[in-house]
Amino acid sequence: MRDEYLQEAQTIVEDPNALINLVSRRSKQLKHGSKPLIESLEKLEPEDVALREIIEGKITYQPWDEDSED
Repeated sequence: MRDEYLQEAQTIVEDPNALINLVSRRSKQLKHGSKPLIESLEKLEPEDVALREIIEGKITYQPWDEDSED
């Protein structure tokens, strides 16, 4: 996993546990055949692709709100 991608993604997803979950789930999807949401001229590992997708805004998340009753 590239450190510069990780640091940049941490500025977007500030909760480290949420970032780990996002990258883990997305990299599993990529390993099982899902197409990347970004284009890259270089060969990237699934984890790096997931981080780049987060950085480029292709993947978003909504923090858990314990107060909501939905």
